[in-house]
Amino acid sequence: MDMKVGIVGFGLRSSLYRYVQRPGEGSEITVICDSSERGRADARRAVPDAVVTGDLEVLLNAGVDAVLVLTPDHTHRDVVVRTLEAGIPTFCEKPLDITIERADEILQTAQRTGTRLYVGHNMRHMPVIRQMKELIEGGAIGEVKAVWCRHFVGNGGDYYFKDWHAERRYTNTLLLQKGAHDIDVIHWLAGGYSTQVTGLGTLAVYGQVTDRRDNTDRRMGEWFSVENWPPLKQHDLNPALDVEDLSMVQMRLDNGVLASYQQCHFTPDYWRNYTVIGTAGRIENYGDGPGDYIHLWNTRTTHGFVEPDRKIRVLGDEDGHGGADPNLIAEFLRFAREGGSTDTSPLAARAAVAVGDLGARSIRGDGSTLTVPELSIDVVEYFAQNQEPIVAR
Repeated sequence: MDMKVGIVGFGLRSSLYRYVQRPGEGSEITVICDSSERGRADARRAVPDAVVTGDLEVLLNAGVDAVLVLTPDHTHRDVVVRTLEAGIPTFCEKPLDITIERADEILQTAQRTGTRLYVGHNMRHMPVIRQMKELIEGGAIGEVKAVWCRHFVGNGGDYYFKDWHAERRYTNTLLLQKGAHDIDVIHWLAGGYSTQVTGLGTLAVYGQVTDRRDNTDRRMGEWFSVENWPPLKQHDLNPALDVEDLSMVQMRLDNGVLASYQQCHFTPDYWRNYTVIGTAGRIENYGDGPGDYIHLWNTRTTHGFVEPDRKIRVLGDEDGHGGADPNLIAEFLRFAREGGSTDTSPLAARAAVAVGDLGARSIRGDGSTLTVPELSIDVVEYFAQNQEPIVAR
């Protein structure tokens, strides 16, 4: 029998519905909730047989077996706490929320209610990341000591500076909306979580652009164009704009690994570059999509650039982030139905929020190193045991 699945929020990430709406193949979307008439209209066109509503209570009482929460970042806690309280296994799109405190409330609610929680960090299912992880776990570079990530966000002006993403009150920082993916990957490749964070950043370019417009009547696909270049020639930016377009954070992890993450929203190119250095070599991806390559160096050289000892072709296909999205949804639906272990982790999602949130606080303060607050032992143990009840010792 198909699982009955609900969706809350039918905006940009609603594209995930394609991997859920498979009647006769295991899952069917039966109810969609969106607070906007446009979102509801899009939902009716996409899934004509689903109940479409603007009232979350309707969804909570619809008898669904699982729910995807795809609403804007700052609303995640408010919605997810209610779905968890209702006993509905919940997929929460990343980031978990926009502050450590709000993220912790979600985890605490999941642990208290025993309702399964899954966070949509789809990059753990991207071929390039999984292949790098396999190389590391196979001992290709020895013991990991450093992870560096440079993220060239060439579409930053169109993606993040023309709507609510440009405002701290909704996003906090693009170290979360955009960077939560990368921070989670850094932790996964390094095999640990950050304990200390320091940051630098600024609104270097887009704050100088005076062409502004209220774009609430449009969506990103209606204003996006590669012709919006160079960055200072951008137009129709959000009237309020106070997030950084250039940020970098340094991290010390609980296993001694040192890491750094740099993010720039006005580059001409758009891709992520990860470098992982171990005691016996290093790996680095050149491109992050199917057909690109991971380079592996194990041989010492005296000077200058040399070709890698190995080039590993990145697998996957062009759909859904290299095939990550369908695998992400498949894992969630299996977890919602059966439980068990998953490649994604709510603890890791909280760790990514911690770095982004504290990184922003450091950037907007004096650049001091800040310490990540610890979660309660009960919450950590609960999620470490795949959200199974903790057996009394």
